[in-house]
Amino acid sequence: MDQLTAVAASGLRSRMESLEMLANNVANASTGGYKSDREFYSLYVAPEAQPGAPDDDLTTMPLIERPWTDLSQGVLTATGNPLDLALSGKGFFAVNGPSGTLYTRNGSFRLANDGRLVTSDGYAVRGVDGGNLVLQGSGAVEVGSDGTVTQDGNVLGQISIQDLQQSGLVKRGSNYFLPADQAIQPGAASDTSVTQGQLEASNAGSAESAVRLISIMRQFEMLQKAASLGMEMNQQAIQQVAKVGS
Repeated sequence: MDQLTAVAASGLRSRMESLEMLANNVANASTGGYKSDREFYSLYVAPEAQPGAPDDDLTTMPLIERPWTDLSQGVLTATGNPLDLALSGKGFFAVNGPSGTLYTRNGSFRLANDGRLVTSDGYAVRGVDGGNLVLQGSGAVEVGSDGTVTQDGNVLGQISIQDLQQSGLVKRGSNYFLPADQAIQPGAASDTSVTQGQLEASNAGSAESAVRLISIMRQFEMLQKAASLGMEMNQQAIQQVAKVGS
């Protein structure tokens, strides 16, 4: 494969990966607390490329080196539901997942049949002591800015809000995260406040996603033309060689 076609094909592949991430962002534009994925580009250098060789610049190809998660704050919207909680800051709610602790920004909680405060998936919300938060009866519930849960004047516990910035994070589906480095334990989040009766919206804006989609499609079309041009040049070269040899 000639260099022009190879570079165009590599660019087409990276654009396809961008489309997949963008499609996932668009699908989660209305998911509470969702954090959009972005791409980080780099250049692939063929192993056979020798430093200083004249064609070094022709052996580099674009690729997405790694995706990264945009953790910017989403807009807070009022719901009026006392069990809806939103975070302002860098923290995450800690919940008891099926295989250990998971972390999420989606504060759309509800009460389980046994009174536990759980996520929409039924995962119990963790308190700072590691236990579950259990509400008694149907009394009014108040949640302070530090996550302290009070019902009928009685303090039931404090919601655990953890900071994953030190170890980084990786997505685990359904809007949950895990620390990228399991050896580093998340610590309590500072400068993070809880707002009751509100939810954090997704930071994947529909308008921005539409603009990015158009941009990616235009780049894809240009790369397709470049690949077609490379194939035409190869075909013409073969035809010219055949004429010379006849």
